[in-house]
Amino acid sequence: MLEPLFRCNLACAGCGKIQYPAHILKKDLTPEECFRAVEECGAPMVSIPGGEPLMHPQIGEIIEGLVARKKYIYLCTNALLLKEKIDLFKPSKYLTFSVHLDGQREEHDLAVCREGGYDIAVDAVKEALRHGFRVTTNTTLFDGANPKSVRAFFDEMMDLGVEGMMLSPGYSYDKAPDQKHFLGRARTRRMFRAILSNRKKNWKFNLSPLFLEFLMGKRTYPCTPWGMPTFNIFGWQKPCYLLQDGYAETFAELLATTEWSNYGTESGNPACANCMVHSGYEASAVNATFSSLGGFLATVKGTLFSRYRDNEALRLLDEPQSAVHPLVQIAVPESLHETRA
Repeated sequence: MLEPLFRCNLACAGCGKIQYPAHILKKDLTPEECFRAVEECGAPMVSIPGGEPLMHPQIGEIIEGLVARKKYIYLCTNALLLKEKIDLFKPSKYLTFSVHLDGQREEHDLAVCREGGYDIAVDAVKEALRHGFRVTTNTTLFDGANPKSVRAFFDEMMDLGVEGMMLSPGYSYDKAPDQKHFLGRARTRRMFRAILSNRKKNWKFNLSPLFLEFLMGKRTYPCTPWGMPTFNIFGWQKPCYLLQDGYAETFAELLATTEWSNYGTESGNPACANCMVHSGYEASAVNATFSSLGGFLATVKGTLFSRYRDNEALRLLDEPQSAVHPLVQIAVPESLHETRA
């Protein structure tokens, strides 16, 4: 995971990135720093979030350099600037726009604290697809998400033509303004069981089937905290992008000096107690796929054959749901152009 900046043109209640002081938000990684980090760790795939990476003044140069290195790139964006910036990029099998959409219109706009955000993002997805780009979605779900609405959102995304959908429960960043709506593990499993059981054949997920089964409570895995190493303006982050337990100057130092046993649910670390986020647990699920014949066969079954029939999950869909809270506009950006503050 490569975070070239922390600035953003949204102020989502569940995110802590833009809570940094102004002098931190002004900083960018240079393209050379990005290339050096990617080459140093040797990862074949690079996820580029932020902040909002499309606000980086050299994002086109960064992407071009990584494509030239034949790295598979997921450029994670809220898509508010995508139509404006799309000419900076060329369609490639190595580049995918991973558009952050947190549900249907009302739910997404509430999550990102910006009215109209859903419509702008969907319009940008259509534009990217017209230009021949690969597009996926990235959805973070919090306590109170309506399973029926999430399933309807899946239908909308498939009708839109995206390549696949990524899902994850939200993690309670210490800096996040809203600390009330992060899911505990039991509620996570209950919610994802309702959402992901009895699924439609046309739903395509950009995730390991075994990770989805983990979210549904069908499997138990330990965290793999080194599964998605993160480099940002401070260096290599220990142990993962969700925690702030220090930084290392080099990738080798990160691996050698981080006390990995202190992280994950099994460690007893209270910061990890309720985490079921993809960055640590999908790596575990992928490892389970390729470490045994049983894991491989379970992955094939989950990919090709299983619709996860579950009558109890159907009952959960019919449970009364709390109304969506009115939108709270935390901040309105002055413009959708780059800002240094």
